[in-house]
Amino acid sequence: MKKYTEIIRGLREDKDLNQTDIAEIINKNQQQYSRYEKGTRELPLSALMKLADFYGLSTDYLLGRTNRKEGAVSIGEQITNEFSAGEIISDIAMLSPERRAAAVEFILFLKSRELAEEGKKKDDKRKQ
Repeated sequence: MKKYTEIIRGLREDKDLNQTDIAEIINKNQQQYSRYEKGTRELPLSALMKLADFYGLSTDYLLGRTNRKEGAVSIGEQITNEFSAGEIISDIAMLSPERRAAAVEFILFLKSRELAEEGKKKDDKRKQ
């Protein structure tokens, strides 16, 4: 997993913003924000929440605790039109150990494809 310093810098650069732009959003000056990106100062909770709101991402993602940008899924959350997260987990749990392992492998495969596609889109955007 990436460190939060790499994540917040990457997000800022992806949006073609400078440190002063982000510093204004979190009500700090550029020097303070620079220290957060360098990791010489810890990012305050209030700034973390403002960055999460600004980028539309979960705080866990910004902190490098997860690759899931949207935040955690609740058991009752609808994953598709037909199934909630809890129903999908329950269905997987009823499978044999071999089929559960196959289901997890397939999910990891799909996730890697998704991440590869996102990476390709970012590369294409940088080339433009």
